[in-house]
Amino acid sequence: MSRVLDLYAGSGALGIEAISRGAEWCDFVDQDRAACETIRENLRLTGFESQAGVYPLSVKRAVEELRGTYTLVLADPPYGDKTALGVLESLLGNGLAQQGDTLLVLEHSARHEPPIDIGGLALANSRRHGDSAISIYR
Repeated sequence: MSRVLDLYAGSGALGIEAISRGAEWCDFVDQDRAACETIRENLRLTGFESQAGVYPLSVKRAVEELRGTYTLVLADPPYGDKTALGVLESLLGNGLAQQGDTLLVLEHSARHEPPIDIGGLALANSRRHGDSAISIYR
């Protein structure tokens, strides 16, 4: 079963895209309640409501409370969030990610080099696009 975790989900576009491409389930996490309402509306409009959970929680709390391993973790934290890497590092320890089974996609500022690993997941690739960069960990 392919399970996706969309952290700092915003509108939910990344997780919804994953469902549209065959993911069986996606959990969306954003601490902003208005963003969560937008995600719910977007799920309703796309017909994916039955394939998703929406959590109006901080990412730190969600990583502590959610259960099960995800095959794909999408993370687009605010560039100035100094706690994001620490929270992402706890994914393996909390059982949400597993080496060899989980792909972590991190969007970050292109001004900063991506870490070589995040909580045991190794950097596989990194691409820069203007002020943004996408780094993939396995």
